[in-house]
Amino acid sequence: MNAACETSSFSSGEPAAPVFVVDDEEDTLRGMRLLLRREGLEPVVTIQDSREVMPMLQQQTPVVVLLDLNMPHIAGLELLSRIKEHAPDLPVIVVTAVQEIATAVECMRQGAEDYLLKPVEEERLISAVRRAKRAMELTREVRALRGYLLGGALANPDAFAHIVTGSRRIEDLFKYLEAVARTGESLLITGETGTGKELFAQAFHALRGRKGAFVAVNVAGLDEHMFADTLFGHRRGAFTGADQPRDGMVARAARGTLFLDEIGDLAPGSQVKLLRLLQERKYEPLGSDLSRNSEVTVVAATNRDLKQMAMSGKFRLDLYYRLATHAIHLPPLRERREDLAPLLKRFLAEAARSMGKAAPPTVPRELLVLLAAHAFPGNVRELRAMVFDAVATHKRGMLSLASFRKAMGMTEDSPAALTPRLPALSWQEGSPPPTLKEAEAFLIHHAMTQAKGNQKVAAAMLGLTRQALNQRLTRRGGWDAAQQAGEGTDLSCRTGES
Repeated sequence: MNAACETSSFSSGEPAAPVFVVDDEEDTLRGMRLLLRREGLEPVVTIQDSREVMPMLQQQTPVVVLLDLNMPHIAGLELLSRIKEHAPDLPVIVVTAVQEIATAVECMRQGAEDYLLKPVEEERLISAVRRAKRAMELTREVRALRGYLLGGALANPDAFAHIVTGSRRIEDLFKYLEAVARTGESLLITGETGTGKELFAQAFHALRGRKGAFVAVNVAGLDEHMFADTLFGHRRGAFTGADQPRDGMVARAARGTLFLDEIGDLAPGSQVKLLRLLQERKYEPLGSDLSRNSEVTVVAATNRDLKQMAMSGKFRLDLYYRLATHAIHLPPLRERREDLAPLLKRFLAEAARSMGKAAPPTVPRELLVLLAAHAFPGNVRELRAMVFDAVATHKRGMLSLASFRKAMGMTEDSPAALTPRLPALSWQEGSPPPTLKEAEAFLIHHAMTQAKGNQKVAAAMLGLTRQALNQRLTRRGGWDAAQQAGEGTDLSCRTGES
C-alpha cells in the first residue's frame, strides 16, 4: 500500500491533525516518519503515490504537507497548485533536490510555506514543520474563536458543569476555552485568590478530550532541585536517598494536562527548566543524560500580574510568552455579583449534604443584600467558607445572618464595617478641603451607587441608620437629586484620585 499512517499515541475522541509526507522514495518516507515521530510531531501520514494525495485531502485535513517535486504521475509543482486550490490556508513545505532558483521562486509564488533542499538538515526541517504547524493551528483557532464568540450555545457544556455562574463574562470565557483547547498550546489563568483558577484548568483539560491525566502541582516554595525532581523525576542514585527511580509529574500527566499553580513564585533556575520543556518538549530526569519527549499541555495559574513581573525583569519574558499562548483572566466576585445567588444556592446544598442535613436551610431575603455589599477579598472560596460555617451552626428555622456579619467584621450595632470600600476623603496640601455639603453629597452618591440604590446597604456603608440616610436623601430631593449632586461633585484632587 502506498499510503501509510502512524497514528498518534495520544489520540482521543477528536484525532490530532496529521502531517502529510509526500515522496516517491520509500527510504525518504521512512526517515521522515521516524524523525517526525521522534520529535513528537504525530501522527504522520506517508504517501508514496502522488495520485493519492487529493483523495486523502478530501478525507482529512493535515496541519502541514511535506512535498517532493520530482515524482511520477503528478509532478510536485502541479500537486502544489491543486493542494492550494483545495485548501488555500494549508501550509506546504517543499522538500526537494531541485536546486533551481526559478523553481524555488515559482513554488513560493504558488503559496509554498518554505523550500528546503535535500539532504535537509534535521533541525531546519523540524523548525519549519513546527512553524507551519503553529501557523495552521492559529488560523483554525481564529476561525473557531469567531464562531464561538459570534455563535450561541456552548458546544461542550458538560465540561463546565462544575462551575456555577450566571455571568456573561464567565460564559464568554467558556467560549474562548472551547475555541483554544484543541491546539495543545499552553494556557495562562490569572485572577485573585479564590476565583476558581483550578476549576477552569480542569474544564480546559476536559475540553481537550485527551486520555491523559490532569495533574496539579503547586510550585510555590519549590527550590530548583525540588522543582526538577517533582516535575521530571529521577534515576536511582541521582542523589542521596534516591534508592529507587521515580517518574515525575510530567510523566504522570503524559498525553494529558499539567497544572502549575502559583507560577509567579517559580524560582529563576526552575524557570529555565520549564522554558525548555515548553520550547523543545523535552526533559531529563535527575541523574539521566537521556532526554525524554513530553506529550503534556501546561496550564499555569497565578494571582500576580505576571506580565508586569516579566516586563520588570522579575520573571523571564520568554517564558511568560510561552505560558501565555492562550490566556484568560478571571474577574473577582465583587465584579460579578450576579453569581452570588447561584453560588449561594450551590454552597447551601453542598453544606447541607456534607453535614447530613435533610435539606438546605431557608435563607432570609436580607442575606443577598448583605453579601452584595461585601468586597469578598477571598472571592468564591470566601463565600463558600461563610456558607459552610453558617450551615454548621444552624439549628432550625431561618438561616441566621449573625455568622455572615461576623465573617465580614460587622456587628448588629456597628454596621459601618463596610465603610472602607468608600473613597477616603483627603486632599493635597495647599488645596481647600471639601465643604460638608460637598462631602455629604459625594459619600451618599458613592454609597448608593455601590449599593445599587439599596438604602439599607448604603446606610451600613456610611455608618448611619436607614432612617438617617432617608432623611438626608429627602432633604436633597430624593435619590435622583442626590445622584445628580454627587455626580457633579468633583473631589478627585481632594481624594488623592487622578
